Amino acid sequence: MTRTYVVTGAASGIGRTTAELLASRGHAVIGVDLHGADITVDLSSAEGRAGLADAVSERAPDGLDGILAIAGLAHPIPATVAVNYFGMVATLENLRPLLAGSDAPRAAGVSSMASLMPNDPELVDLMLGGDEPGSLARAEVLAADEQTGQLIYGSTKVAFARWIRRNAATPDWAGASIPLNAVAPGIIRTPMTAEMIATPEATAQLLTMVPMPLNGVAEPIVVARLLAWLTGEENTHLCGQVVFVDGGSDVVIRGDSVW
Repeated sequence: MTRTYVVTGAASGIGRTTAELLASRGHAVIGVDLHGADITVDLSSAEGRAGLADAVSERAPDGLDGILAIAGLAHPIPATVAVNYFGMVATLENLRPLLAGSDAPRAAGVSSMASLMPNDPELVDLMLGGDEPGSLARAEVLAADEQTGQLIYGSTKVAFARWIRRNAATPDWAGASIPLNAVAPGIIRTPMTAEMIATPEATAQLLTMVPMPLNGVAEPIVVARLLAWLTGEENTHLCGQVVFVDGGSDVVIRGDSVW
């Protein structure tokens, strides 16, 4: 059965590969990105997020079957907070009403194995509290120092993972028969990681910090296939899970711990 999906971050990396995979399976895909997509929008701004639902509705007047919130940044700057957390959450919440007419509505977003790394608890709490001005101000403070700036990305990913856990079983999602889940990739070969894995030496060094004993660095299609299943008709009962597709990083780092 042909389904209609919206994919943010569709111009490159995991988003582009996911959009192409779904289209290759005969589905209708509405791509969203800063450029090179069906809908051009800046998810770092409240104005951009506010106009997303109307723009998607114009292209999908009969509604959606799946939402894939993939757009993200990996820079140690406040904009990463705006996109990775507030943009991600707004995408899922603002587009959720468009799933109402689907026989099999689904939604998924992207966290990261970086959610296992050190984070800034104050920033995480501000994000989960919905305080975007406060979050951006805290990120400014962190970004002013190279060491603390590195905490920004991981903080956005752990906050988003917790948002998934807190919301997936609520009446708005599970109560409306919408499975809401996330994936947590390890190192994926995309433009975002190109410099970090530009040479075998650089890759080996990165893998000492992000261990991936199962097959090493992955291609984006690996994550795309998982996202396609999570937002497909077969997924009827997976609820609030953050699925690590990381070549074993989670297992190596956390051992027996499951959360």
